[in-house]
Amino acid sequence: MFVLRVHSVDSEQPISIEDEESGFSFAPSRRSQRPDKLVPSLKLTERKGLIHLYRNSSHSSLPNPSSRSTTLFVVAVPNYLSSLDFIRFCDSQIAHVSQILFIRNDAMEDRYSVLITLSDQAGADGFHKNLNGRKYAPSEAEVCHILYVLTVEHTEFDELAASSPVGFTELPTCPICLERLDPDTSGILSTLCDHSFQCSCTSKWTYLSCQVCRLCQQQDDIISCSICGKTDNVWACLVCGFLGCGRYKEGHSIRHWKETHHCYSLDLRTQQIWDYVGDNYVHRLNHSKIDGKSVEMNSRCLSHEGDCGLCECSEDTGISGAILNSKVDSIVTEYNDLLASQLRAQRQASYYESLIVEARSKQESSIAEAVEQTVVKKMQELQNEIEKCEEEKTEITEVNRKLIKEQDTWRKKAKEIEEREAALIGSKDETIVDLEEQIRDIRVFVEAQKTLKNMSSDSDGIREGTVLPVPINQEPVRRQKKKSNRRK
Repeated sequence: MFVLRVHSVDSEQPISIEDEESGFSFAPSRRSQRPDKLVPSLKLTERKGLIHLYRNSSHSSLPNPSSRSTTLFVVAVPNYLSSLDFIRFCDSQIAHVSQILFIRNDAMEDRYSVLITLSDQAGADGFHKNLNGRKYAPSEAEVCHILYVLTVEHTEFDELAASSPVGFTELPTCPICLERLDPDTSGILSTLCDHSFQCSCTSKWTYLSCQVCRLCQQQDDIISCSICGKTDNVWACLVCGFLGCGRYKEGHSIRHWKETHHCYSLDLRTQQIWDYVGDNYVHRLNHSKIDGKSVEMNSRCLSHEGDCGLCECSEDTGISGAILNSKVDSIVTEYNDLLASQLRAQRQASYYESLIVEARSKQESSIAEAVEQTVVKKMQELQNEIEKCEEEKTEITEVNRKLIKEQDTWRKKAKEIEEREAALIGSKDETIVDLEEQIRDIRVFVEAQKTLKNMSSDSDGIREGTVLPVPINQEPVRRQKKKSNRRK
């Protein structure tokens, strides 16, 4: 069962096909009739948007009573078919259709998709049975692929449209890429041409908007991983066209699956498809060991009675050996890659050890270099501090020298002051002594005058008298007193 999500910012617009013309021949009874005359209640609308197709990962996608619905999805219609051409292609089945929605994407100029709503389940089954796998035109190669759709969601948010519902995986919307998958995965019962190898039919899609199909046609170009650039074992995502290397290289393809949940990847070397969820190959086509051409795998009969006699499921096509050999080759290739990777790992063990030794030596040298740089920096800082201290010491020495010089000057001045004071004191002492002697002389003179005055009345006594000297014991006393007074 399929779920459809359409990322669109536009609303449905009714379309008119009255003026459209067709370059293809259809049944004469339908050629001149308009669709609204065939089905008066038919509603025709158009919408622009980006389609995301999801498949239930737990059940087979082949039609069965539990997986059918009244809504059908035509994967791709060539752009050279107009809306009127497609309605005429539906022929008699158009009578059971109630609405047709044409979904166009500006990024895909080579095709558009169609969503068809039918009135009942019987009409949907008849539409699917009669038109699925039918060529749009006898002279063209494009085939109509129709899928039963459980639900259709329209959203304006790209993140919501690109997120897978629970239990569903996203499928490519390119019809050629869908034909690469097996019936259970793609829901396409049969393929009428080998799109994935011959590329003669893919050239009919004029613009080839699918990147995977363009890569398959460009066999001479060197294809590399979009992340690491490796050219060996490159895989292409069928949903978005991402190019990544395999798990035995850098594993960018499997990383892409883990990040985006796009589980189908195409090996560009062998054209085989790997399912990361089922962990197996799910491609429909295989190379033949006999002639090198691609062959289609037999699918089981869908009839509940077993052999229906209509789908050639019971015939021996002679390709079982080619399919088995292709599977064996793929398994051998995978195990050879695994063995080569293990041997490469063993050979590189010593190489990695040498890398570890080299890394350690580099680490030690870097540590030693860092330590040396740190020591040099520290020594430089210490040298700068020493030079600064030397400058300060020189300044202090100069200041000290100036202070010593000034100290000598002040000492000389103090000595001169002391000498002047001593000289002054000495002169004062001499003056004092002189003054004391003068005072003493004056005192002697005064006493002598007094004595003479007292004795003037007794001139006879003076005449007969004798002159006595002044006692000398009084002078030391006076000097001592003067000295004591000077000390005071």
